[in-house]
Amino acid sequence: MSNCVIAPSILSADFAKLGAEVDAVLAAGADWVHFDVMDNHYVPNLTIGPLVCAALRKHGITAPIDVHLMVEPVDRIVPDFAAAGASIISFHPEASRHVDRTIQLIRSHGCQAGLVLNPATPVELLDYTLESLDLVLVMSVNPGFGGQAFIESALRKIEAIRKRIDSSGKPIRLEVDGGVKADNIRRIAAAGADTFVAGSAIFQAPDYARAIAALRAEVALA
Repeated sequence: MSNCVIAPSILSADFAKLGAEVDAVLAAGADWVHFDVMDNHYVPNLTIGPLVCAALRKHGITAPIDVHLMVEPVDRIVPDFAAAGASIISFHPEASRHVDRTIQLIRSHGCQAGLVLNPATPVELLDYTLESLDLVLVMSVNPGFGGQAFIESALRKIEAIRKRIDSSGKPIRLEVDGGVKADNIRRIAAAGADTFVAGSAIFQAPDYARAIAALRAEVALA
């Protein structure tokens, strides 16, 4: 797979030296920087906000910043992340009263728009939204915490979404987040994913470049 994107989740990075961590992971071959934004309301955890995004841009990060909003309500925070330098903003349909309106809001602020499907969220939600999306993010764990094990039923969901994307003819990325590691990323890619969020698999490795290369090598075999 030539267009594979590796997006390390900074949730697993050392926050005491976040700028250096992001510099290091990008130098090691990562493509995007993935933000897991949790509000202790939609999910039972609290992480980072737009100030961290703005700080990384000011630090000099030019790579795409892939913002995954696990917050409710969504619309209030979208303009803040867009102003802070987000490239892509994804959200959960369960956290928005009007899903299409939120998609259009993200686009109106100059960002690409993504929709996130939890393990139990049906793919039929895409029937009325896919044409407006730049990215679909499949959660292969339940949102809220890093370090969880991959849920196998996500593979069937990835396959179903890949068929929908291919039928649309649009260049929509299919991203997977949750428990992605070198020992399962080949199966995830074979199911149809092209964009991979990995947190602990990269940031807890002693050598970021070797960890990312191992992920890419497995994807190439899919």
